[in-house]
Amino acid sequence: MAMLEKVLIANRGEIALRILRACKELGIKTVAVHSQIDRDLMHVRLADESVCIGPNSAAESYLNIPTIISAAEVTDSVGIHPGYGFLAENADFAEQVEKSGFRFIGPRAETIRLMGNKVSAINSMIEAGVPTVPGSDGPLTDDDERTLEVARRIGYPVIIKAASGGGGRGMQVVHSEAALLKSVQITQSEAKNTFGDATVYLEKYLERPRHVEVQVLADTHGNVIHLGDRDCSMQRRHQKVLEEAPAPDIDPEAREITLKACVDACKKIGYVGAGTFEFLYQDGAFYFIEMNTRVQVEHPVSEMVTGVDIVREQLRIASGLPLQYTQDEIKISGHALECRINAEDPQTFVPSPGRVKHFHAPGGNGIRVDSHLYSGYTVPPFYDSMVAKLITWGDDREIARRRMKNALDELVVEGIKTNQALHRKLVRDGGFKQVDFTIHYLEKLIRD
Repeated sequence: MAMLEKVLIANRGEIALRILRACKELGIKTVAVHSQIDRDLMHVRLADESVCIGPNSAAESYLNIPTIISAAEVTDSVGIHPGYGFLAENADFAEQVEKSGFRFIGPRAETIRLMGNKVSAINSMIEAGVPTVPGSDGPLTDDDERTLEVARRIGYPVIIKAASGGGGRGMQVVHSEAALLKSVQITQSEAKNTFGDATVYLEKYLERPRHVEVQVLADTHGNVIHLGDRDCSMQRRHQKVLEEAPAPDIDPEAREITLKACVDACKKIGYVGAGTFEFLYQDGAFYFIEMNTRVQVEHPVSEMVTGVDIVREQLRIASGLPLQYTQDEIKISGHALECRINAEDPQTFVPSPGRVKHFHAPGGNGIRVDSHLYSGYTVPPFYDSMVAKLITWGDDREIARRRMKNALDELVVEGIKTNQALHRKLVRDGGFKQVDFTIHYLEKLIRD
């Protein structure tokens, strides 16, 4: 099989630049698509070709499937890389890309559908032997007595979740039987209005978990490997802020069992591409919550501790080539941290678009910066506020933390507000240093 000759990058910002760099390393020609306001993005300047796909609104540009496919047609592209966000986990997009004769650089459409629905995903994981949160093992019906019985069996508190939900939306925590049925109705209504799907399910609510995820890669030849785990517990409103690899203070036996279960699950469902299994971890046990069928924002920390270029492997897999590594060749070395730098007010978290008067990226041993920023660039108000990712690596967690502290002090972004101060506070925090935290820790730290 030959490498893809030309790839259209159906995204923007730092991930588009990240994909472009991987393509260049492999000798793949690149096509950048962009909205009108994004014509000055760094990857647009560096791509072999660029196509404007519409106005500034994401709905009319980066989410416009016919326009993106038309751009691939007029540029004779062979593959389309969706990055993350936008259309990355849209099964209809993946299906239309393939039906139009292009290679979708990601999992098959049917796999995206399977894992995109929380109920079918959980059922698939149960069948594959992946540990899951005790729950309804399927959607709740209009049988109120069954709903009450499920909740009694697993014990309160419980959480009701939308099957098609995500990003922290479409969920309600219930602490008593008296509030259960009303909360189910409210969540069903919210799910219908937000996601167009009223299906909800019920799970045990874990009160002090951490968020730990497993990175996997699978090719079209049946080979599957994992790249270890990551901790993503530092979250605000269910949005990750800081990530690290490997996840610290994890029970070794539980880790090995879960890593192997993720690989086995990929083989069972015929998974192809890069993917991430997300878990809640509490009291030495893992509980599956969902799978992301795309490259993750936090993929660099796994790259730093394994030496594996995940985006390059995505491109190789989509070209029909086998994985470059066996599981035995994957060694976890040292520790890595990633801070998401967002263009937002550090107190109110209101987005802060505008012109970047000066940008200086930190440097030094073990420092990596993934960013599309440059001095004079204008951050638009229409898209996600993340403008950079600072990644540090060290022989151990403490060295990586100290390097992150130094990198945050060196970073200069003038002209717009960023959450840099929040990260400075976090990496100096005692609870963070001692791994004494849960997914609720950062919210409390911000309030205090």
